[in-house]
Amino acid sequence: MGKKTKKPGKGKEKTERKTAKADEKRARRDNKKISEEDDIDAILLSIQKEEAKKKEIHIEENVPKPSPRSNCSLNINPLKETELIIYGGEYYNGNKTYVYGDLYRYDADKNEWKLISSPNSPPPRSAHQAVAWKDHLYIFGGEFTSPNQERFHHYKDFWMLDLKTNQWEQINLKGCPSPRSGHRMVLYKHKIVVFGGFYDTLREVRYFNDLHVFDLYTYKWQEVKPRLGCIWPSARSGFQFFVFQDEIFLYGGYSKEVSSEKNNSSEKGIVHADLWSLDPRTWEWNKVKKNGMPPGPRAGFTIAVHKKRALLFGGVVDMEIEAGDVMMSLFLNELYGFQMDSHRWYPLELRKEKSTKDKKKLDQQLSGSSLEKGKADGSVDNDEEVPDFGNGNDEITKSFTKKISVNDAVADVSKEKAQEHCNSADPQTSISVEVVKPCGRINSCMVVGRDTLYVYGGMMEIKDQEITLDDLYTLNLSKLDEWKCIIPATESEWMEVSDDEDEDDDEEDSDDEEANSESDSDETDEDGNVEMNDGGKALETEEAVAILRGEKKKLRRKEKRARIEQIRANLGLSDSQRTPVPGESLREFYKRTNMYWQMAAHEHTQHTGKELRKDGFDLAESRYKELKPILDELAILEAEQKTEEAEGAETSSGKRNNKNKKNKAPQR
Repeated sequence: MGKKTKKPGKGKEKTERKTAKADEKRARRDNKKISEEDDIDAILLSIQKEEAKKKEIHIEENVPKPSPRSNCSLNINPLKETELIIYGGEYYNGNKTYVYGDLYRYDADKNEWKLISSPNSPPPRSAHQAVAWKDHLYIFGGEFTSPNQERFHHYKDFWMLDLKTNQWEQINLKGCPSPRSGHRMVLYKHKIVVFGGFYDTLREVRYFNDLHVFDLYTYKWQEVKPRLGCIWPSARSGFQFFVFQDEIFLYGGYSKEVSSEKNNSSEKGIVHADLWSLDPRTWEWNKVKKNGMPPGPRAGFTIAVHKKRALLFGGVVDMEIEAGDVMMSLFLNELYGFQMDSHRWYPLELRKEKSTKDKKKLDQQLSGSSLEKGKADGSVDNDEEVPDFGNGNDEITKSFTKKISVNDAVADVSKEKAQEHCNSADPQTSISVEVVKPCGRINSCMVVGRDTLYVYGGMMEIKDQEITLDDLYTLNLSKLDEWKCIIPATESEWMEVSDDEDEDDDEEDSDDEEANSESDSDETDEDGNVEMNDGGKALETEEAVAILRGEKKKLRRKEKRARIEQIRANLGLSDSQRTPVPGESLREFYKRTNMYWQMAAHEHTQHTGKELRKDGFDLAESRYKELKPILDELAILEAEQKTEEAEGAETSSGKRNNKNKKNKAPQR
């Protein structure tokens, strides 16, 4: 009996069926009495009553770090550049959403946290904005979500925190922006500038592109409206807003638009990648051409300013595969720089430190004294040549002293080493365990103080689980030599929803999966996340290493197809300039991307000529070695798949010939 083939559009039909069920569930929910857990008015009133009981400011010294959270605010204390101020945020454990209203102050010099509890504090919120000016912190907007995510409340309140006394005060003035979250707010001289955001009522989502200004001298709000014939950014949320001298930049963002097709009321998400400049003296917008090497389109990234450059980190890229039936997401941990005075983008790669021995080798190679030795060491010995490490399909890594990370499996080293590196391996990319860097994430917080970049918290996904983070990383922006994990991430709890309707859906999904157990592609769930069959499950690290060594039983065909598709998607979604093509040798990789790496190297060293080419090659080599294990795995799997397909075709052909000889059936 031949293999069952998947019906065309099966994944799409399944998604539509689940969407219809979700709509029915929403209609039933709207018609029934609001449960206590979803009565936001009652919840907020209860919180307000608890706040009224507070009579004095309470400061807890040297407390544990904040719980995992995303969409919180992080600011540098203007009175002390080594102190971080964290407020609010949210955490989702797969079953319930928790929104926080706590205030933490972190002393980076002492590595100590303080928890501040004050009377008349703002109610809990996430996706708000905060800016610091002189000795005060100002907070506007944000949202509160009910535990079951059935109701949302958007704020329009404006708060001020005295950083000397830790006392909150609400500023009630006319003309403030409407309720919203996902907006952005920056400080320009003595003015707070607010733009964009969204307002969600569950029945509809409205995105804004209005511009509001609050004068900290006159204490007045002003809405700046577009003049006739002027250009203006489109409505959006989740963009980034940053200031340089008399220029305010806006980059990226996200919005949704309703489909214009007839009989189709679905919404389509739009990831913006445009760059705008606002002149705060005239309040006129201008679109900025993206020069240099800008990052690819992404959502959920973060930007912080250091001197004349803005630093972009993280974000997520979604890609549809199998004709739109499957959605795959790649959470990024790349770092880009934007030179604000010249409007130029460039990649920020960490500098590669060279030992004294390496420097001696380099001197020998540059002098031409040891050509063959230079090639063997992987160094550049003239202007054009780079060492050839062979083609990825032919030269498979022979020795693995440490286990690689595959998809969501973190590199398995000793507990002491793992603690030392603070979960350094990116769950979605196979990297060397010696590399310490934050994993890819969205909605994290990022600030700069005293030439140090701080990255805190955020969220990422592993399969269908949302992982909320509480780690803290630093990077010295003067040296750009290494990431340091100051506070490692803790393991977050994940609870599966278990109501009757979801169980019914699971049973139905199970039946579909069994009926299509040999299908060639994965399905998508109602949230657009990849819902993989058995073949889509990540390999255990031991299995991955054993397969690369040829010591383990081969993967089943379905598992192999899923893993190949997963690796291809992850490699394809990353920046092609910094990612080798499967089967590409180091020589070919550098030849194709040398301009990228030389530009990245120039930001560190300011070298030119031969020295710059050598610096660029060092960066390219480091990146190539970082991804080599995953490329090797892909080469092996593709070669095995090709062999199996050829053998399967021969077997099928033989069976058909035998069958035709015994019983000639009419052609249909």
